[in-house]
Amino acid sequence: YFQVSGEPRYTRLAWSHEMYCAGHLIQAAVALHRGAGDGRLLAVAVRLADHLVREFAGTERGLDGHPVIETALAELYRETGTEAYLDLARQFVDQRGQGLAGNSGMGRRYLQDHLPVRATDTEVGHVVRALYLEAGVTDVAAETDDRELLGSSLRRWDDMVAAKTYLTGGNGSRHADEGFGDRYELPPDRAYNETCAAIASFQWCWRLLLATGDAKYADHMERVLYNGFGAAIATEGQRFFYVNPLQRREDHFEKDDPGRRRVWFNCACCPPNIMRLIASLEHYLATESGDTLYVHQYTGSRLAGAGLDLEVTTDYPWSGAVYLRVLDAAPEARGLALRVPAWSGSTRVSVNNDPERAGISPGYHVLHRSWRKGDVVTLHLDLTPRWTRPDRRVDAIRGCVAIERGPLVYCFEQADQLDGARLDDLVVKPGGVLGERPVTLDGIGQTIEITAEGQLLPADTPVTGIAIPYFQWDNRDGRPMRVWMPRASS
Repeated sequence: YFQVSGEPRYTRLAWSHEMYCAGHLIQAAVALHRGAGDGRLLAVAVRLADHLVREFAGTERGLDGHPVIETALAELYRETGTEAYLDLARQFVDQRGQGLAGNSGMGRRYLQDHLPVRATDTEVGHVVRALYLEAGVTDVAAETDDRELLGSSLRRWDDMVAAKTYLTGGNGSRHADEGFGDRYELPPDRAYNETCAAIASFQWCWRLLLATGDAKYADHMERVLYNGFGAAIATEGQRFFYVNPLQRREDHFEKDDPGRRRVWFNCACCPPNIMRLIASLEHYLATESGDTLYVHQYTGSRLAGAGLDLEVTTDYPWSGAVYLRVLDAAPEARGLALRVPAWSGSTRVSVNNDPERAGISPGYHVLHRSWRKGDVVTLHLDLTPRWTRPDRRVDAIRGCVAIERGPLVYCFEQADQLDGARLDDLVVKPGGVLGERPVTLDGIGQTIEITAEGQLLPADTPVTGIAIPYFQWDNRDGRPMRVWMPRASS
């Protein structure tokens, strides 16, 4: 825009997105170079990054109001070895909190420019901006071995997940500024949970996982992927959610938007960002460290690293059985580390015909041995449906419960309730039996329904409530949906 408009560059950084767009171009160039060995766009990215170094390095000229250039420059440093790119990324991180992002009209907290990064304890302002910044913060901390900077990011992540994150892994409770609300301000019906925020959270978690090796970050990536992100895409793959609430009322209507998925948006950040994450999913499945291959996410795949070549077969997340067959292995002993999610109450592991090991603790379960071609590791994760209760400080859902099965959060849609039972009249009995059955539903396809004991108010009539995975909602009609269900008084 600025190249063709005649306006001077970098004079409206609070809103212009100039370096934000540069960051996405740089990330695309790095991806093309790594994935296809094509350096043509990388040459453009290097020229642009060199320009930014000349314009901004060692100055207080300003910061882009929408972070992403920080992590892009760190990634370009990894690809080229040019330290000036990392130095500029570190400068942009350290200059936050000095008012250099300019006046957005939304206040400095909106732009994460109210306090220095190292001094902040909680996420504030526009969610996507905040979480893209955190990805850059983690990149800079990892590449410069800055423990204080990394520690500040870890501190904010813990606070965000504890007090500012929805059950689906989504973030953002305020529509007005697409932003974080107060701690425990998590209304299900007014949840913003922008799809791009889920993607930004996923990217931040990935960097924290690489920096620390802590399985909780891989657990959260899974929660985001299957719920907060997965719900954004219609079953037929052509329509998208910009926002992802946890409840839709029977008469929901806002401005000109009835709250259904749409083919496109005037602010079209979400659909292409969805495609970017889907196109790169294979890169988040596993990593190697020393002589050990770490498997972070489970899906049908071919994994190679740390002297192991594996084929993974599974029907996860519908089934908790994961099979890892050795296709080739180095002659020396090697480690295979399997992530055991915190939600798996009873996990079992076996190798070939060895007796199963039960009671496996959450985290990474490491099998270290000399492997042979044809060896099969079997991992059984516990997908028993479970009741989930909210923190007592989340006022909007006090007295409610939700259902989860494995990594999937469930929801109740009006379309599934029997005998015309109104969803708004349904209450459930936590502790009651949760049944499950595989079904095929029109507009949705394969799924696993969960049934729950409940009552219809005001007469307390016994009834069976039916829930489906949250990521499959809104594929049939525009009627009500709830993740958090009121508890029966008994």
